[in-house]
Amino acid sequence: MAELTQNPKVPVKALDLIKTPWALIVAILAAVAVLDPGNWVEVVTFAGKALIHTGQYILFAVLLLSYLKATGAEVMVARAFEGRETRMIFLAAVFGGLAPFCSCEVIPFIAGLLALGAPLSAVMAFWLSSPLIDPPTLLITAGALGWPFAIGKAVAAVALGLFGGFVVRGLMRSGAFAQPLRDYKPAGCSACGGPKQDDKPVWRFWQEAERRQRFRSEFVHNGLFLLKWLALAYVLEALLVSYVPADLIARVVGGEGIVPIVIAALVGMPAYLNSYVAPPLLAGLTEQGMSAGAAMSFMIAGAVSSIPAMAAVWSLVKPRVFATYLGLGITGAIIAGILFQMI
Repeated sequence: MAELTQNPKVPVKALDLIKTPWALIVAILAAVAVLDPGNWVEVVTFAGKALIHTGQYILFAVLLLSYLKATGAEVMVARAFEGRETRMIFLAAVFGGLAPFCSCEVIPFIAGLLALGAPLSAVMAFWLSSPLIDPPTLLITAGALGWPFAIGKAVAAVALGLFGGFVVRGLMRSGAFAQPLRDYKPAGCSACGGPKQDDKPVWRFWQEAERRQRFRSEFVHNGLFLLKWLALAYVLEALLVSYVPADLIARVVGGEGIVPIVIAALVGMPAYLNSYVAPPLLAGLTEQGMSAGAAMSFMIAGAVSSIPAMAAVWSLVKPRVFATYLGLGITGAIIAGILFQMI
């Protein structure tokens, strides 16, 4: 690939396009057309209907996220890290599921909080809950798996944040994590920055030209981002339903016991699927026989171990904090799966 990049005959934009989900979608559909032409229409129809069904959730999610970004609502999250430690842990766990941050923004945000002296316990609560749920993810999960699952995931996100926050608080009182932060040098995202607690949200953002422009740019950017990933997700779900035997899924992660839940967490952690791709695929897996508890465990473990989340943790904190983050995530995923299965 390095040689291709250096070849002046290959346009850079063409190479970038090859790496996108759109190219993978075209490649998958082309492969189906060649290898199984009789099933091509069924795969396309399944993916298209699913994407249209989720379209209403995508539109609302993009509008909500664009509004939060244009108003500067993220400053409210920074204020959760003021006051007593117990209060900070609770607020950080709740706001972690509401924060409209992209993966590049969470790094300077967390670094800024730690630099400002926010306790690692509250930061860990935010860090564990933030990858699990946000307004777009909540709506997409509801569209693919139903509101009971989406609400269960939101509750699990807050509960995992609280669990991690108070565990880290106990460890800190015994002398652990005295210096959690690595030497951090921000890079890459010029528009991103740490928390600015003196700022105030501007709810009537349309009165300022700069904020109107940000709303438009966020709407286009996030809309295209969600569209491409969900289109890929539904194409993959169509393949899953068409070609993976239901009895195989049922044997591995079906049933009511704890073993399928543990297996789902262990498989979900390295097999990362972002929060927009996972719900449609899990919908296909549950139709094939995956238990509800295993689905919850898989989704939570996969979100905690997401590439942006792990990169953020590793780039900022020392290895023992990183190991604690992963350990809390996998433990919380298993517990959440067991409880959701019982309910």
